[in-house]
Amino acid sequence: MKYFFAFIVFFYSSLYSQPNEEVDSTAYYSSISNSSIQSNNYKEALLSSQKAIRYATKKKNIKDQAQQTFNLGKIYFDLEKYDDAIETLLKSAALFSNFEPSQEHSTTYYYIGLCYMQKENYNKASIYFARAKSINDKLKIPDVAELFNLQKGLIYKSKNKLDLALYSFKIIIAKPDNPNLINTKAEASYQIGKIEASRNRNNLALNYLNKALELNNKTKNLVQKSNILLALSDVYEKTLDKNNAYLYLKQHLNLKESITILNNERLGIDDYQKFKESEKLKEIAQANYENKEQEKANKFSKLISIFAIALISILSLLSLSLYKNNIIRNQSNLLLQEKNKELEIAKDKAEKASKARSEFLSTVSHELRTPLNAINGIAHLLLEENPQENQMDYLSSLKFSGDYLTKFINEILEINKIDSHKSEIEYISFNLKKLLEDIKHSLKELALVNNNNFTLEVDQTIPNYLIGDPTKLSQIMLNLINNALKFTKNGNVTVIAKLKTVDDKKATLYFEITDTGIGIPEDKLASVFDSFSQGSIEVNRKYGGTGLGLTIVKKLIKILGGHIKLKSTLGEGSSFSFDLEFEISPQQESQMEKKSIIKYDSTKLINKKILLVEDNKINQMITKKMLDKKGIICEIIDNGEDAIDVLKHNTFDLVLMDVHLPGINGTIATETIRTFDCTTPIIALTAISLHENRDMLLSFGMNEVITKPFVPEEFYSVIAGYI
Repeated sequence: MKYFFAFIVFFYSSLYSQPNEEVDSTAYYSSISNSSIQSNNYKEALLSSQKAIRYATKKKNIKDQAQQTFNLGKIYFDLEKYDDAIETLLKSAALFSNFEPSQEHSTTYYYIGLCYMQKENYNKASIYFARAKSINDKLKIPDVAELFNLQKGLIYKSKNKLDLALYSFKIIIAKPDNPNLINTKAEASYQIGKIEASRNRNNLALNYLNKALELNNKTKNLVQKSNILLALSDVYEKTLDKNNAYLYLKQHLNLKESITILNNERLGIDDYQKFKESEKLKEIAQANYENKEQEKANKFSKLISIFAIALISILSLLSLSLYKNNIIRNQSNLLLQEKNKELEIAKDKAEKASKARSEFLSTVSHELRTPLNAINGIAHLLLEENPQENQMDYLSSLKFSGDYLTKFINEILEINKIDSHKSEIEYISFNLKKLLEDIKHSLKELALVNNNNFTLEVDQTIPNYLIGDPTKLSQIMLNLINNALKFTKNGNVTVIAKLKTVDDKKATLYFEITDTGIGIPEDKLASVFDSFSQGSIEVNRKYGGTGLGLTIVKKLIKILGGHIKLKSTLGEGSSFSFDLEFEISPQQESQMEKKSIIKYDSTKLINKKILLVEDNKINQMITKKMLDKKGIICEIIDNGEDAIDVLKHNTFDLVLMDVHLPGINGTIATETIRTFDCTTPIIALTAISLHENRDMLLSFGMNEVITKPFVPEEFYSVIAGYI
């Protein structure tokens, strides 16, 4: 039993002798110091702060070291040891400067300023107050501006700039009452009272001093209260009110005696001297420790130097070997650079050739539109003039050929726009279900021609309104469905639209177009999306077409963020599928529906005056003839300069402005007209090229754009909408 008890005693003594990280820490010593200050035991507070600093230094925690050094400087300030406080607080500020500006850093500078105020060195005080204020302004710390105003006022007062001092103090007392400002407002009121008393404005002085005493009663600032009581006694003595002068003087003396007793209890002179001597001894011990560590470091450095010399010798040999290898590598690099230059030249040539092709096709497409507009216009006019029965076949063939050529040119221009990155995505609200129904209705005739069963399967869970580019989606669906109906006879064509995924704002849809047509050979699956490719010459001769449809489809789906997939078996049919993501529209009205063709009353067009600005004689004749048929009075001008002059002196219901005119073009003419006429509608007539777009033309002041060759009903509809 004796040995058992001995073991227990040894165990517990060992346990408590182990350093405890939670107890032996910066925070632990800091808490003891704060508690000692509260109980007025400044001897213990000094010792604990010193231990906290040493622990933070040992752990190499610079931020804790800065904070604890500040705490020690603050204790020196409270004990009125201002020289020691300044020295310690400057160390703290230097440590804080290793980090981003902070409130603690600002407070350190502020207390250095207070120390210099007590030493009546107001110039240095101003410097440190300015540094503190600069940090506070950056950090936007509230409720501190008045502290700086107070110190500014005290500095002005010390320099006998009493009006400036009063201004600073009055800014403080004008602030609303706030628990954080009570002490500052009390001091400001006291200082104003002192200044007014010095100017023999005794009544004003008493008002401010009584206000200061009232505010002070809400705080525990005994020194401030003692000063206020003495000031009140002095003012009452000036006014010969001996009773009040004596009363406040007695209160002041009693309070001052209490403060003296309290200060004496804080820390004796001997205790402070012993603490400073202890601090010096510890600094000497720390210096000795650092010297020993430096000696160890020097020995280690010598050892490292020996190893470094050996390493340098080895590296020198390796460097020689690398130098030889480097010569060989440089020779190889020169050869590679020559090859790279050749590749860059070839790349530039290819890019220039591609650009030249695009520009050529765009120019050709644009130039073909003008005569094509004449062909389509003449065919339309002749068909409306009740031709003879034996002429109908010729005119119908002419109209078909014109429409076919228009489609071919449009497809070339569309591919050029995509390849030249001129094709922009629209984001408008549209009804997907209605869009697919309209496409099905428009292709119903083609389905009947080939005796196909055309089915549309739309998932009813798809949101009614989506945000996306309905024009490009229509192009994709029309091309794919048109191909399916064209290459299928006596079969089935099915269009499927399913909701794949949905969240609060976005929906991903799956589209599939399947047919039971001729199918595509396996070796042609990869090439069907190439321009002017239809699988084989025989297919092209039998079914016709440009071979650009699938190229446009693939490029448009890629622009919209999708990828097209193709499955096909020769003689059994084909399946094209892709996924596209749309935003869900909150509105219940489609912007596409708003853009639909206006149904017009042709009687309202009769006797309306239209100015046609067009340089091509054939297009002048055709457009005028089409306008005459609706009873519209048409005046023709063939250049932009005359159009501007005519519109300055005449009034028209509408202007049809060709974009490409001799002299100044249609856009510049429109821009000039808009400087004196902002009301007459101006509609652009243009074969839009690669470098033109609708928004660009509208930016010059045009109201709408009609693209050549135009569809007659759309032409009349647009005019009716503005006339």
